Amino acid sequence: MTATPGLFIAFEGGDGAGKSTQVRMLAEVIEQTGRQVLVTRQPGGTDLGVTIRDVVLHGDYVSPRAEALLFAADKAHHVEQLIRPALVRGEVVITDRYTDSSVAYQGAGRDLGAQEVHDLQMWAVGHLVPDLTVIVDISAHEGRLRRGDTHDRLESEADTYHESVRAHFLAMARAHPERYLVVDGLSAPDQIHAVILDRLDQMGVLAR
Repeated sequence: MTATPGLFIAFEGGDGAGKSTQVRMLAEVIEQTGRQVLVTRQPGGTDLGVTIRDVVLHGDYVSPRAEALLFAADKAHHVEQLIRPALVRGEVVITDRYTDSSVAYQGAGRDLGAQEVHDLQMWAVGHLVPDLTVIVDISAHEGRLRRGDTHDRLESEADTYHESVRAHFLAMARAHPERYLVVDGLSAPDQIHAVILDRLDQMGVLAR
């Protein structure tokens, strides 16, 4: 957990799952309570992160280990420059992707070893773990249909790769149900949003 006055929420899931929509909807509700909200994404969110995002997702070939290290560098810089200071100020931080994406995409998808990539990520972020991680779950096939003809380098991977990523997201959620919420990405956005708000109410962290 964050061990700070702030609240840290991460959204994870396959490409095309609808995470960005849920991030926006949740931020709007929390802002209405009067709390300050920082919305960010990874990779990206800082100037360095934007550069790393462009190199890894839109550049030439990057080896799997280099890919994992670049994503770890993005997380380390992002946490130091944006996330941890906001949490210390008592803000609510909502991020579109965090360390679990690297564990799933590079550790499981790239077969680099989920534990090894997890340890690397935890070192990079100083063991900062979200208070809640929401996994918006959809199949690889559904994600491909939603993305249409627009694919970055990771999105272009075969469905077998994306199903491995999906399976690992779900495995992480099963292992730590107190820290995760899995929602059905095929449900209507308003229905997903309601489930998320209900979980936050149960946690006692969202006064509405």
